Amino acid sequence: MILVTGATGNNGSEIVKMLAAQNIPVRAMVRNRNRTGAIALPSVEVVEGDFDRPETLLNALIGVDRAFLVTNSSKHAQAQQLAFVDAAKQSGVAHIVKLSQFAANADSPVRFLRYHAAVEAAIQASGMVYTFLRPNLFMQGLLNFKSTIATQGAFYAAIGDAKVSMIDVRDIADAAIAALTEPGHEGKIYDLTGPQALTHTEAAQYLSNATGRKITFVDIPPETMLETLLSIHFPVWQAEGLLEDYAHYRRGEASVIASGVQDATGKAPRSFETFAHDYAPMFS
Repeated sequence: MILVTGATGNNGSEIVKMLAAQNIPVRAMVRNRNRTGAIALPSVEVVEGDFDRPETLLNALIGVDRAFLVTNSSKHAQAQQLAFVDAAKQSGVAHIVKLSQFAANADSPVRFLRYHAAVEAAIQASGMVYTFLRPNLFMQGLLNFKSTIATQGAFYAAIGDAKVSMIDVRDIADAAIAALTEPGHEGKIYDLTGPQALTHTEAAQYLSNATGRKITFVDIPPETMLETLLSIHFPVWQAEGLLEDYAHYRRGEASVIASGVQDATGKAPRSFETFAHDYAPMFS
């Protein structure tokens, strides 16, 4: 049995639906059984599990041999994922596929990269088989800017002209499905990137071409980005963490083009041009 955590989030729900479409038995872990939404499918077993209540994890993991681990972004994510790793080991889970992050490292100045590295280390120390998926900046993350794109024809970030090899989340889902259902992914760490590294200005041009209207990227100082995030009610820890992410991008540390998608799935990753075309209506 495959368990998918975070099953009502974007990554988790997509994986649940893809497994169900292939008639692969899947158990979807949710915190509230009444809010299953798009994963309420005949072939999906829904089970309640709360990362903050480890005893519920043990129940969700009964009979599970493979698990996909992802949590919502929160300042408790590291503790939540470590609790899941402990429960999975107790329950006899054989293989964990973890959604990590590109450049995860215990010594990183980026808090999110440190926490992912800590969870990866715990999984490796547990003796369970693992596959780590380390995606770069999500292309779909640009949808967070759709409001200003719609109203101002512009989006803003503190990144300068640094290039980032952004990844389409659909490729992350494909890699996860492969790791969960096929042999040969045991002990692998896949760096997942798109096929090209782009500046945000270049991404804006692709979005302009796809939508048929002028979309501009405007670089802003980190202090301005932080103030903006706080003004729209981002928690302080999350706003500061995003600034650390963008400093990482600005230093040119996320421009590498990796072969992880091809290695995991046998297919080339989707281009930003494809993403822009497919999502153009959402930016209009």
